[in-house]
Amino acid sequence: MEMIREIRKSPFHALPVEHRPGTPILETRGLSIRFENRLALDNITFQLNTSERVAVVGPNGAGKSTLFKVIAGVLPYTEGEVNIYGSGPGGHICIAYLPQRNQVDWEFPVNVIDVVMMGRIGKLGLLHWPGRKDWEYAQQCLEDVGMGDLAKRQIGELSGGQQQRMFIARALAQEAEIMLMDEPLTGLDISSQEKIFEILDELQHRGVTVMIATHDLDQAAGRFDHVMLLNHQLMGLGKSEEVFTPDNLRKAYGGHLKQVQAGNGLYLVADTCCDEGER
Repeated sequence: MEMIREIRKSPFHALPVEHRPGTPILETRGLSIRFENRLALDNITFQLNTSERVAVVGPNGAGKSTLFKVIAGVLPYTEGEVNIYGSGPGGHICIAYLPQRNQVDWEFPVNVIDVVMMGRIGKLGLLHWPGRKDWEYAQQCLEDVGMGDLAKRQIGELSGGQQQRMFIARALAQEAEIMLMDEPLTGLDISSQEKIFEILDELQHRGVTVMIATHDLDQAAGRFDHVMLLNHQLMGLGKSEEVFTPDNLRKAYGGHLKQVQAGNGLYLVADTCCDEGER
């Protein structure tokens, strides 16, 4: 489980990688990754700039989680390049990866402020443990996401929306410049989703680049600067009206995509609940 692995990480770490001036915050070139005889990602090339908010969409098993893990430097790739500010993904403390909630052991005996402090560890330097100012900073990050009063709450007692806001607070404590959020809105009610979007709006004002994996195509089209359509290959990246063409959607989803007329709008429904999950 992701939570256990992170808690067991040593405070001894490599020095952060220097950012090269004038380079994109994120760039991939011909990125491919193979699991045994299967291509999970095939020749992915794109670049993002500071403060962009991108929805990554595609059917289950399309490679969305794999892409995030490669960018975060936790999964090796087979071919191509991944560059964060001009250098490979390893060692960058500016990248925050927020896993799917079902990948976390919510019974692990740790409270909210401890999880947020995990994001601070990378900023402390070699052989340093959190001091009073670090704990104050972590508390402020919780205040920023509206959870200042829940610092001592056990993580398993949080609602789904609170769990996601806790992870965002951890990324804030990390001072992340790129946030990779793997289906953070799945299973949340409308009110909880709106709170997340309010925080994302503030992050954008702060210049944070955010990539969010989602299955909600209408939300992707209406709430994000750009959309990335992915199914092992990159089907498109840009404005939703440019990417969500009938041809692109048919190639990405095949027979799993349905158009539903409701009220005054035409809604896209991706029926992928029974596909094989991602690696």
